[in-house]
Amino acid sequence: MAKNVLSFVCQNCGAAYGRWQGKCESCGEWNTLAEEDVGGVTTMPASIRPKRKGRTFNLESLAGESRDAPRLPSGMAELDRVTGGGFVRGSVLLVGGDPGIGKSTLLTQASSLMARAGHRSVYISGEEAIAQVRLRAARLGLADAPVQLAAETSVEDIIATLSEGTTPRLVVIDSIQTMWTDTVESAPGTVTQVRASAQALIRFAKRSGTALILVGHVTKDGQIAGPRVVEHMVDAVLSFEGEGSQQFRVLRAVKNRFGPTDEIGVFEMTGLGLREVTNPSELFLSERDLGSPGTAVFAGIEGTRPVLVELQALVAPTSLGTPRRAVVGWDQSRLSMVLAVLEAHCGVKLGGHDVYLNVAGGLRIHEPAADLAAAAALVSSLAHVPLPTDAVYFGEISLSGAVRPVAQASARLKEAAKLGFGKAVVPETARGDASGDAGLSLNQVGSLTSLVADIAARGVGRKGTTSDAAGKNATPAKIRRSEG
Repeated sequence: MAKNVLSFVCQNCGAAYGRWQGKCESCGEWNTLAEEDVGGVTTMPASIRPKRKGRTFNLESLAGESRDAPRLPSGMAELDRVTGGGFVRGSVLLVGGDPGIGKSTLLTQASSLMARAGHRSVYISGEEAIAQVRLRAARLGLADAPVQLAAETSVEDIIATLSEGTTPRLVVIDSIQTMWTDTVESAPGTVTQVRASAQALIRFAKRSGTALILVGHVTKDGQIAGPRVVEHMVDAVLSFEGEGSQQFRVLRAVKNRFGPTDEIGVFEMTGLGLREVTNPSELFLSERDLGSPGTAVFAGIEGTRPVLVELQALVAPTSLGTPRRAVVGWDQSRLSMVLAVLEAHCGVKLGGHDVYLNVAGGLRIHEPAADLAAAAALVSSLAHVPLPTDAVYFGEISLSGAVRPVAQASARLKEAAKLGFGKAVVPETARGDASGDAGLSLNQVGSLTSLVADIAARGVGRKGTTSDAAGKNATPAKIRRSEG
C-alpha cells in the first residue's frame, strides 16, 4: 500500500535524514532539521510498479559542426564581462549577495536596458509589490522602459503566464526562496520547495530558450542559502560583493559554464543606481593616504583585468595574552603564513603585537601574489616607516622565505605605469616576464629577508622617525648579528 515519505531536511545545506537529530552531520549546524514531505512521493513495491517504455533519441558524432552559443548583450559592459559576453539563450543564472547590496537594482537596470533594446523582459518579484518596483525604476530613471512586471510566487502560474505570447528573452525571479509549487507539500522557503521550484523554472528556460536569472539569499557566512544542489543545477553562479559603508560593488563569477570564472565587474553605487567603473584601479586608489606607514599598493589580476588596490596594515603592541589577528578582504590563513615566515626567517618579532590587515575599497583578494605587498605593509607599520608612494608590490612568498614569480607580470606593470607609478618591487625571476614595464624601475627581491632589510634601511636613513626598538625589530636577524 502506498504511503507518504517523510524526511527531516536540513534548512541550511539540504541534507536529508530518516529521523530528527539536533545537529546536521553534513554542515555542522544545530536545530536546522525540519520535517518535510519529500515531494509527495509515494512508495510501492517494484514488482507492481508500472513500467515506462523508453523512447529513442538521436546520436551525434564528434566531427559535427559546433557553433558558439548565441548571446544577448545586457547593455551593461561590466555585467557582460562577468557572464562572458552576454546572456546565453536558455541559460540559468543564480545571483547571490548580502541584503541591500544592490541585487535588485542591478537586475532592474539590466532588464530595463534589454527591454529598451527591443527584447521582451519580465521581472517577477516575490518579495516586493509592483508599486515598490516602480518606485525603484523611477528613482533610477527607467520608468519608461517596457519591462513587464508581476508580483507572484506560484511557479505554475508564472510558467503558464510566460508561455503565452512571444517567448521572453530575459526573466528575473526575485527571489527563488519566495517561490512555491504545488508538486511538493512543504512551506515556501524550505529546501524542498526551493529545489522543486528551481527545477520547474529551469525546465521552462531550457525548453523555451529564455535567459533566466534567479536571485538567492545568502547565509550569515556569505554562502547562497538553500541546498547546494541548486548551484549545480544552474549554468552560472554570480556573487555580488561589497561593504555597506563603501560605494564600490564587485560582481564575481563563482561558476560559469559559458565563460570564465575569474572575471569581475566593478560598479559604484550612486543615487541614480549602479554606475559602471571602467578603470577600477583609479577608483580604489582615489582616497589613498600618501606617506602613511603600513600601506602598500598591490598590483593584482582579476581575470584578464589588472587591478591595483591598497593594502593597509596596523601592527600595535597587545595587552592580551594571545595577540589578535584580524583581516578583511584577504585569506586569514595566508596572513598567518606570512607572519610565521617573517618571524622564522626575517627575525621580525610579532608575538607581542596585534596585527590588522585590510584591503581598501571592499575588494576581496584571492590570489597568493598579494603576499609580498602584505609583508611590506606589515613591516612598514611595525617599523613606522612609510613605503615609497610611487611603488607597487606583487609576489608569492614560500615557506622558506623565497619570493616566487607570479603570472602576467607584464600586465601588472603596464597598469602601474599607466596610473603614474615609477617603481615596482617584484620577484627576482620576473625580469623575463616584465618586458612591458613601460619604463618602471624594478627592484627585484629573491627573498623576503631582502625586502625587510630595505625597509629597515629606509628607517635608519630617516632620522627621528623610527625608534631604536622598532628599527631593530624590523632588521633581519643576521643583519643584527653583523652589527654586533
